[in-house]
Amino acid sequence: MEPEKLRRKICFAAAQLLHSRRETNFANARWRASRAITNSYIPTESVPTDMEIRMSLQQMVSTSNPQVASVSDPDFDAAPEQAAGACYARYFDLLEPLDRVRLNRDTHPEGDLLYHSLQVFELARQARPWDEDFLLAALLHDVGKGIDPYDSCTATLTAVQDIVSERTLWFIEHLPLQLRASEGTIGARARRRLAEHEDGEELRLLAECDSDGRVPGRLVCSLAEAIEFLRDLGNE
Repeated sequence: MEPEKLRRKICFAAAQLLHSRRETNFANARWRASRAITNSYIPTESVPTDMEIRMSLQQMVSTSNPQVASVSDPDFDAAPEQAAGACYARYFDLLEPLDRVRLNRDTHPEGDLLYHSLQVFELARQARPWDEDFLLAALLHDVGKGIDPYDSCTATLTAVQDIVSERTLWFIEHLPLQLRASEGTIGARARRRLAEHEDGEELRLLAECDSDGRVPGRLVCSLAEAIEFLRDLGNE
């Protein structure tokens, strides 16, 4: 079986085990699904990540019951009550595993990806505490690195496209280009298009927050507190 096809089959089977509560642990569900599909050696590229299984599980739950608020984590009852809304639960699901994604110490001395994301959120909140779209982009801009590190930009956009506004999606989509613009590695025409966009100033600010959110030991809020702030902002 082709590695990618095997990966999808294992991912789906593991999600089924979690959805039916026959397993409550991602590692056990992945192992049991793998053994059910093949007893042969499974190459690394055919082993789905926790995040891939989460996303498959999200699709199952939303299809069977669109009103379900908590969509993937068997331990989600321990998550804060403020993440009870469907979108906020999905934000939590996408972000919570990022504390296990280690970053290149040369460019990210702060450590793991969740800590970086919370730093960017904190800096963004200091600058634009009223702008929910901007703050969501700051918090979610790197979630794809926990899904597909080889094409994290596409993975991020795919993961959030149904749960954020078009404006937030625009921020996330154009942030890598703005970072390159800040480094002077794109042409004048591309820089001008970004600068002339109605949210060009906010995009530049988001890029600054991303670049500055790499400080070891910086105090940040918890993920639960970040989601609570966004939920309260959305309810205003």
